[in-house]
Amino acid sequence: MHESHLKDLNEKQLEAVEHKEGPLLIIAGAGAGKTKTITHRILHLIHSGVSPSSILAITFTNKAAKEMSDRVEKLISSETRQESGEKPFVSTFHSLGVFILRNAHLKLGLPKHFNIYDRDDSKKAVREAMKMCDVDTKTFDPGKVLSVIGREKGNVVTAEKYVENNPSGYTQETIGKIWQEYERILKREKALDFDDLLLKSVLLLKSDPELLSHYQKKWSYIHIDEYQDTNEVQYQITKLLSDKHKNIAVIGDIDQTIYSWRGASIKNILHFEKDYPEAKVVLLEENYRSTQTILTVANRIIEKNKFRREKNLFTRLGEGDKISVYEGYDENDEAGFVAAKAKELIEEHKVSPKEISVLYRANFQGRALEEAFLSNDTPYQVLGIRFFERKEVKDIISYLRASLSPDSLTDLKRVINSPVRGIGKTTVLKIMSGQRETLPNATKEKVDSFYLLLENIKKVSETEKLSDTIKYIIKKSGFEELLKGKSEEEMERLQNIQELATYATRYDTLSPESAIEKFLTDVSLSSDQDELMKDRDAVRLMTVHASKGLEFSYVFITGLEDGLFPHQRFDEGGGDDAASEEERRLFYVALTRAKKKLYLSYASVRTIFGSTQVNVPSEFLLDIEEEFLKKEETAFEGAGKTIYLD
Repeated sequence: MHESHLKDLNEKQLEAVEHKEGPLLIIAGAGAGKTKTITHRILHLIHSGVSPSSILAITFTNKAAKEMSDRVEKLISSETRQESGEKPFVSTFHSLGVFILRNAHLKLGLPKHFNIYDRDDSKKAVREAMKMCDVDTKTFDPGKVLSVIGREKGNVVTAEKYVENNPSGYTQETIGKIWQEYERILKREKALDFDDLLLKSVLLLKSDPELLSHYQKKWSYIHIDEYQDTNEVQYQITKLLSDKHKNIAVIGDIDQTIYSWRGASIKNILHFEKDYPEAKVVLLEENYRSTQTILTVANRIIEKNKFRREKNLFTRLGEGDKISVYEGYDENDEAGFVAAKAKELIEEHKVSPKEISVLYRANFQGRALEEAFLSNDTPYQVLGIRFFERKEVKDIISYLRASLSPDSLTDLKRVINSPVRGIGKTTVLKIMSGQRETLPNATKEKVDSFYLLLENIKKVSETEKLSDTIKYIIKKSGFEELLKGKSEEEMERLQNIQELATYATRYDTLSPESAIEKFLTDVSLSSDQDELMKDRDAVRLMTVHASKGLEFSYVFITGLEDGLFPHQRFDEGGGDDAASEEERRLFYVALTRAKKKLYLSYASVRTIFGSTQVNVPSEFLLDIEEEFLKKEETAFEGAGKTIYLD
């Protein structure tokens, strides 16, 4: 048997790779080579006589699945000289669901190539269902209803079960009726939504022992990547498929569980040994990414969590630099420091811009940072949607434009039914073709009310400060009421439009007319410049959530203030301890993105929604011993007052 593929593995990786029969739990710390371990384990199984087609490997994203598949194929072809024929089944959970359902489509009464609804398709179907149930979209937001349905499907709950479990309560009864009608629409259209791909697979496997037995025989060796991110339906699929042979290897890191708001359950990885008492456990603690200073700080940060398995990351890469800390006077001072330091790294230390990342807890923080990078003429790229490109931000700006130019059809179309106010496409077409007076009375009242809102916005904009006009639009348009909720996604959207009001305060010293003109011009130019930088070698700006799985030589973690990071959470359950521990895990993820150097920063005061507040430094900063920290006291041109750490 060829064993050259084992030469580059460390002791613990080798232990995981060589374990063949029975369940295996691999706790892989950040940067510990988990993908290498999985791919080499698959190759070793093939060397040991296991048929490639008997091996299943599941991960979460298409990108990760493709990378794993490519690495596996490259290893197989180079080590076994097998260039064609049987291959391991490497995919995402959802792709696995599609595979199972397409092969059993007749059992479900579906065509083999059934339609798969994306979120926009699903939202349209939910709206149609609400109309059929005579439910006002102003009372129940279609997006919120769809989120509830998705969450429940992730918990392996069907529409019928939901109705059965919620016999009373107006909200639950209404959602139950909408959901049942939504399912009828999907059935009529011979379609499944994204969550059905997993839910229907589980229900099918449970109800059809013969089919379950087929897949248990087909895949006798199962690998699940990022196991800490699995929800209930993914957990059940895994459990069902592995129940016969118990040759299941899961790999993940409890300390990187940061998606509870998406339904991920930390208990799945914590309870693995209860599900499989005979499981072998391997800890991958050697890190191949970061310096020891970064790892020591990360270890000490995360060890305060109770819901975890003890591990201690170490490296052979050396101690490395101390972690820099900068305390800005406000968010603009902080952003100015980050942009200036990034420019210094690029110009003086010849660091490639793409090796630098700036992380933040909430999307709205990106606005000040983007502006600082623009002012500093430093190339940057926002991973995700740029601030002025975000839908809710563009909506508020369109309200302002439409109030000034009611004949602006683009802005009118954008906001006349956002938030939803019951004005349909036919009505919009009639308005645009000058037939507003021919509308039915009930519809005309809604349209007249919308135009009255635009008139009132115009009146306010002529006399009040621009920031107050933006606040007025947020409130009177209905966005504030729409987005005020427990969902973190909704709160972030609200924070984004509140940040627009904060941004507008810089124009408050100008006359209302001049302020609006300059504001709209600046917003347009900012978007144009963003677009020009799209494909350049640039500094990456992103949320910490978006950074998971990535690595950079130099990482800035910004906004380390109590209430911002750790964030004031709006969790639907889970308790304060669970929310607090997830925030700490999120900071741990942020720290372990860095290879060479970390910069931590915060603002003494920050303006949020036009109100300036004094901030207390994040508890995470206070948890780091002084011996690992270096205070950054370098002023930069345009800096405000700076207060330094004691």
